[in-house]
Amino acid sequence: MVAAPSLDAEQRRVVEHEGGPLLVLAGPGTGKTTTLVEAIVDRIEGRGADPESVLALTFSRKAAEQLRDRVSARLGRTTSSTLCATFHSFAYGLVRRFSPPELYAEPLRLLSAAEQDVVLQQLLTDAPESVRWPDGFRGAVGTRGFAREVHDTLARARERGLDPAGLRAVGERSGHPELVAAGWFLEQYHEVLDAEGALDYADLIRRAARVADDHRDELRRRYQHVFVDEYQDTDPSQVELLRVLAGDGRNLVVVGDPDQSIYGFRGAEVRGILDFPAVFPRADGAPAPVVPLRTTRRFGARMAAATSRIASAIAVSGSIDADTFRAFRSPWPDPQAPSGRVEVHTHDTARAESEHIGDLLRRAHLEDDVPWSRMAVLVRSGRSTIPPLRRALVAAGVPVEVAADDTPLVREPSL
Repeated sequence: MVAAPSLDAEQRRVVEHEGGPLLVLAGPGTGKTTTLVEAIVDRIEGRGADPESVLALTFSRKAAEQLRDRVSARLGRTTSSTLCATFHSFAYGLVRRFSPPELYAEPLRLLSAAEQDVVLQQLLTDAPESVRWPDGFRGAVGTRGFAREVHDTLARARERGLDPAGLRAVGERSGHPELVAAGWFLEQYHEVLDAEGALDYADLIRRAARVADDHRDELRRRYQHVFVDEYQDTDPSQVELLRVLAGDGRNLVVVGDPDQSIYGFRGAEVRGILDFPAVFPRADGAPAPVVPLRTTRRFGARMAAATSRIASAIAVSGSIDADTFRAFRSPWPDPQAPSGRVEVHTHDTARAESEHIGDLLRRAHLEDDVPWSRMAVLVRSGRSTIPPLRRALVAAGVPVEVAADDTPLVREPSL
């Protein structure tokens, strides 16, 4: 068994939370994962909760595995495999468990992004007249670009809980005939997937929420303590699934940072975390409490000041108290950490920028003896930025390893 870590006052408030909903605002280096692990361990060891009554959800397999391993290490024993899971693997299990046997006679297949694109492209190419698209769109039907636009439209619609009829209704109300056509196309798409016993990424959560609602009482008896990591990356369908599982003032602890939302391309909305206190009120109707973690252990005063200044320029609105939010955005730096250095460089071209980055890394390694393993380059968009940057760094003699989470989604399975 791994010894319990030392916690600061805010972390202890989270671990000792008596029950009901709780939002934890946690910036970089504030110990959010440690806090989450200790809260889970407290429920099991300190309060006697059955490990199988605890559910922890996150967004990547790697994060789920690490969380499970850390909880097991603290408990000194392995725990149920359902304790820590991704949203999608948990949703997959719900759909598979509760759907009528005749609906998925064969093993339920979850389409990867690449497989979904193939199905969409085939539908648009093989039966272009099956849906009456507006005249201005007909010339593009069947092209890859049009398929991508349709893919994005359908994904956003379903992440917001719209079925084919709902999407058509939105199109009719807003005067957008292309959305009406997309609603009819979505209906055809669902029929094809049902015939193949398949689901895609966006539809999985929506169906899971519907299935969970049908079995609400059973699931609430099973999962009495629900935790969510990286809550800022939830989309509306995932929030709805959580409301079914742990709404109405039940035990739900979520951790996140509204300044770090990265899944907007999947429909994630930062308002999900900003509105949490109102969307998940306590049993007495009062807004859910919010605890900001105040101490960052990742960097010193200079870096803390820079990040706070940048974050303060990001406008936010929601149901979080203004003083609490300011406290979250002004963490106390670790007095023992190096102060750090903050510089801003501008370049005329992407190539010049990449070459400069390569030069900075080489100098740090050769002149300051900084190990390659202690360096990192963060980019805004992995798909468009990483390949040319990687080529430039390799050409400069800098060894490169791309984080697994930054590989294109079309190469990744959904679970």
